[in-house]
Amino acid sequence: MTVAAGDGITLRPYTPADEAVWNRWVAGAANGSFLFDRGFMGYHADRFPDASLLIERQGRLLAVLPAHRDGDGWASHRGLSYGGLVVAQPLGPEATLAVLRAVQAHGRRQGWPALLYKTVPLIYHRLPCEDDRWALWRLGATLVRRDALAAIGPTAAHWPPARRRPITRAMRERAALRLHWQAGDEAAASWPVFWGLLEAELQARHGQSPVHSLDEIRLLAGRFPAHIRLGLACQGAEVLAGAVLFEGPAACRLQYTATGDAGRRVAALDQLLEQAVAQAQAGGRWFDFGHSHEDQGRAVNAGLAFYKASFGASTVVHDHYVLPC
Repeated sequence: MTVAAGDGITLRPYTPADEAVWNRWVAGAANGSFLFDRGFMGYHADRFPDASLLIERQGRLLAVLPAHRDGDGWASHRGLSYGGLVVAQPLGPEATLAVLRAVQAHGRRQGWPALLYKTVPLIYHRLPCEDDRWALWRLGATLVRRDALAAIGPTAAHWPPARRRPITRAMRERAALRLHWQAGDEAAASWPVFWGLLEAELQARHGQSPVHSLDEIRLLAGRFPAHIRLGLACQGAEVLAGAVLFEGPAACRLQYTATGDAGRRVAALDQLLEQAVAQAQAGGRWFDFGHSHEDQGRAVNAGLAFYKASFGASTVVHDHYVLPC
């Protein structure tokens, strides 16, 4: 059902009939990502009941908002690394304010007290479009979390000399490793091998499991072979380290890494990550190591943060807001 919201803006809830339109919009958006594609959002739809919106003005699509029901309210989007308004081009502060005011009114009509709004970090924008930050402030949104992402810029000028690379060069002399990256069908047989290494390390070091199951990551990698890659560092037939990349048009995100004791002795993961950064820069992309936070962003894992900084990474912030409805 389409709902008029003032300023010529109308909102309508997403339905499966909108999938093709939604996916075309996301693919060409100034701040889009394959994470917003319905093929990605749909893999965990059972855990995140959809409450997404298509936002139009005079019949023309202005933005989409990936969102789901979240307790008494709604969120954009706890099941994704980031969320918020997805726009084809920057709308400008005033138009964005009108859009978010309409979103706010929609939540109020539904009886939802607030929207959790996770912004799209600037490094994932093809064009800067942070108008939503200003509009959120104008509408009384509260900043509830600010993550410090460790990132390296899209050119070699943004990769300053650092401790890690000389160490890696020294360790490289001790062992000849084969580094290779796979995607799609080529990676199908390698996922179980890497996932076994990843699960063992996460359990041993943190008592945790990966966010995705093996079946889920294989499903997503099959759906998005141009965006999900698996890198392996091997010595003979043995896999010493691995890394999973989620690649978009503007940035490459390091999603998972794993290595064992044998890999640490020869800096296998370091070598793999150096190559990943170089490949991202060759494509004009930022490289995002992700955050190093604990306790819902209130603390920093100093060792992990130091490791990322040793590659030359520096901080880009990722803001989460609560917008009252």
